[in-house]
Amino acid sequence: MSENKVLKHLMEAFAGESQANRKYTAFAKKAEAEGKKNAAKLFRAAAEAEAIHAQRHLEVAGKILSTAENLQDAANGETYEFESMYPEFLKAAEEEGNQDAIRTFTFAMEAEKVHAKLYKEALENIDEKEEVFYYLCPVCGNIEKSVPEKCKICGAPGSKFIKF
Repeated sequence: MSENKVLKHLMEAFAGESQANRKYTAFAKKAEAEGKKNAAKLFRAAAEAEAIHAQRHLEVAGKILSTAENLQDAANGETYEFESMYPEFLKAAEEEGNQDAIRTFTFAMEAEKVHAKLYKEALENIDEKEEVFYYLCPVCGNIEKSVPEKCKICGAPGSKFIKF
């Protein structure tokens, strides 16, 4: 098998394992909401196992580089999403009149703009030693450097934001 084929397979495996991680995490939340604690625990354990697989595939593929290169890669990925991917998805959702899809794509697109900006800032300040905290909106995925009164993207109360 050629090196290019192996790399392609590693990246496909990374994508699949990453998707399984998020899917199982969502399944765990649903199981918890339904009071199915054992199923929730199994989904969480499996989700973590999939994350381990995904990270290992990415490492073997040589896709985890220096922090500066990783920040630039992340900024590029977020920029692609808000400039190209989500506008196309949003257009299709609007054409079909799917209001839920319009909302989720809009929230994600607006949050990706913030993410790209934060990655670029982190790259510019890569050697900064002062600790920075980030606050995540659990509704739309917006990230702020301080707790807002409400999310500027979706309007969720700042009290709901998760500190990192």
